Amino acid sequence: MQAIPLVATTRGYPDTGKVVENVHAGSVAVVDVHGRLLYSAGDPHYPTFTRSALKPFQALPFLLSDGPARYGLSRDELALLCASHSGEDKHLAGVSSILDKIGLDPGHLECGCATPLFYEFTGQQVPNEARFTPLHHNCSGKHSGFLAWCRLHGAPTAGYVERGHPLQQAIRSTLAETVGMPADSMPTGIDGCSAPNYAMPLSKLAHLYARLGQGSADPVLGGAMGMLLDAMTGRPDLVSGTERTDLHWMTAGDGDWVAKIGADAVQAIGVRSAGIGVAIKIADGNSRALHPAVHATLDQLGLLKGIDDERLGVIERYRQPPIRNARGTVAGDIRPLFTLKLA
Repeated sequence: MQAIPLVATTRGYPDTGKVVENVHAGSVAVVDVHGRLLYSAGDPHYPTFTRSALKPFQALPFLLSDGPARYGLSRDELALLCASHSGEDKHLAGVSSILDKIGLDPGHLECGCATPLFYEFTGQQVPNEARFTPLHHNCSGKHSGFLAWCRLHGAPTAGYVERGHPLQQAIRSTLAETVGMPADSMPTGIDGCSAPNYAMPLSKLAHLYARLGQGSADPVLGGAMGMLLDAMTGRPDLVSGTERTDLHWMTAGDGDWVAKIGADAVQAIGVRSAGIGVAIKIADGNSRALHPAVHATLDQLGLLKGIDDERLGVIERYRQPPIRNARGTVAGDIRPLFTLKLA
C-alpha cells in the first residue's frame, strides 16, 4: 500500500470558488489495545520515524527503575520528561528542578541550544538581548530524564546521547520489547536533539498510544503507563505550551485523549474510553497538513460527538484552517480529502 492524498490547500476568490493548489499525501492507522487494525487511510504500516512522539516511551527505562520515587519527581516533572515544551518560564523552572534533584546543571544537557518555541507559536518577537542555553531546547525535559537514568545507574553522563551508551541501549531494548519488534528491525536515526530515534510501522506507533491511553490498566506496564498518562493528561501545558496543538487536543479530550506530536508531521493519540490508538504521518513532513488530518480522523471516528461547545471550540481552528496573506486576507484554506476505511 501507499500513502494517499490526505489534505489539500486551496486558493481563490470567494465569488469564483477555491481551486486546489497543493496536495499532501500521508497515511493513518487506528488500532485497538491488542494492536489489531481497525481503520486506515493510505498505508497503515508505513515505516515512520517516531520523532518526539516517542518521548513517553524513551522515559520508560527510568520509570521502570523506580527513578521518579528515587529522586522525588512530581507528576508535573514527569510531564516534562515527555515534553516538546515551548521554553516558557514554567517549563524552564520544571527542568531546572529535575536537574537540581539529580545534582546536575544545564551544562550537562546534550540536546543543543535552540530558540524557545514560545516565540514561534505566539508570534512574539525574540528580544534582541535574549540569550538561550540548552535548558531552552524543547527536548531539555526528556534529556533531564536521560541524565536522571544515568545518575540512578551510575552510568557516565557525558555522551549519553550516543547509540552505544548504556542508557540508549536500555531505551532501545525496552522499546523493542514494548512494541513487539526485534531491536534490529527498528531503523535508527539521529533526532533533532541528537538522541537516537527509531522508525517503526505507523500501526505499531498507534498501538503504543492505544496502550498508553489505558494507563494503569495496561496488563504489562500498568504502573509506568499510568504514571505517564496521568502526567501528560494532567499537565498538557507542560507537555507542549501556549497555542500548541498537543495542549489543544488534550484539552478537548478532557483527560480521555493523550496526544504527542513529532517533527516532520507525525501525530499519535491514545483514547482511553474507546480503547484505541491513532497515528498519522504526512509523507512530505508538512505540519500545516497534519492538523486538519488529525481533526478529520477524530471526527470520522465519532470522537467529537458529545464534546461540549467550549472544548470543541478549542480544536475548531484545525477543522479547515484558512490561509491568510500578509494583509490578513483569506486566500484559501486547508481541507481534508480522505475517508477512513474499515479494516
